[in-house]
Amino acid sequence: MNNLPLNEYVKTKRKALGLSREEFAQKAGVGLRFLRELEQGKETLKMDKVNQVLRLFGMQIGVVPMDRTNLIEP
Repeated sequence: MNNLPLNEYVKTKRKALGLSREEFAQKAGVGLRFLRELEQGKETLKMDKVNQVLRLFGMQIGVVPMDRTNLIEP
């Protein structure tokens, strides 16, 4: 599960807890719209809010190696 994209990680963990988006957003202290955008993979989100959501799983945003298979070579 550690190699999932962020949006899929959050969605999978939320569903494993048996929580609706509304319930989870309330527990995380974020708006439903923010959680929806996060789970849909929106690329521009506030990192503090993402960490607020991840905190419920005992996680935080961190640096990870990139998938370099799709990089354009000079």
